[in-house]
Amino acid sequence: MSLAEATGRTLVELVEARIEFIVVGLTAAVALGAPVVTFDLDIVHRRTPENADRLLAWLLDREAHHRFDLANRRLPPTRELLLGQGHLNLQTSFGPLDVLCELGAGEGYEELFDDTVLVELGSVVLRVLGLPRLIEVKARAGRPKDRAVLPVLIATLDEQKRRIP
Repeated sequence: MSLAEATGRTLVELVEARIEFIVVGLTAAVALGAPVVTFDLDIVHRRTPENADRLLAWLLDREAHHRFDLANRRLPPTRELLLGQGHLNLQTSFGPLDVLCELGAGEGYEELFDDTVLVELGSVVLRVLGLPRLIEVKARAGRPKDRAVLPVLIATLDEQKRRIP
């Protein structure tokens, strides 16, 4: 299965499992038309007990484990971590999935919601972080890989604005 197929399958399954989440990172940029490449899927999930339970069940069914564990203990995610504030860099049977409780302090699902757009992916509709907020997040992160992609994201946003009458 290709990376694109694995990402698509993951997104469809998350929606079908009634998990509330926002697609962020470069997968969001790709969904919004930016010509960029990414190697993982980043989501911010809604941190309610019910949603965390649905997400945890889905993750455990896909053999999710922390991928940056140097001892390779294949530690699974926990409900407590999903209800917390950190980032879970996971490996699933479909590939890498970064489950983010927040993008930054005070930037969880509810705070990002108004800056999202809906995007159709086959039979499902995804909630995706809009380009203006994504650009803001990438600029603030300041990592070399984020700085490198900023011109492409800005150009994509400018092009989309030009197309709107």
